[in-house]
Amino acid sequence: MSLLRGGPHYGTELLAAPAETGALATSQGTAYPLLARLRREELVTTDWNESPNGPPRRFCTLTPQGRAALEDFSSVWAEFTDAVDRVLALDRPHLRGKQ
Repeated sequence: MSLLRGGPHYGTELLAAPAETGALATSQGTAYPLLARLRREELVTTDWNESPNGPPRRFCTLTPQGRAALEDFSSVWAEFTDAVDRVLALDRPHLRGKQ
């Protein structure tokens, strides 16, 4: 959903961005069912738009409910990653001072 924060994107674009990180690559078999679930939960809307380079593309856009859910998740994620970092630091003496 954070990939949609800046505006509408179509499925292939949504797959490409995480793949560029090298660690978050996913497949259409994962992404499209997730997008369908987000659409059913009214967190995203989709619209078909003509493409100058081929068939029409289905663009996804965050709804206001989707933006709120993303903000909630972002704060929970930050707390989660901080907690994991603290636990990992317990096993790594050289990281203990970075809590």
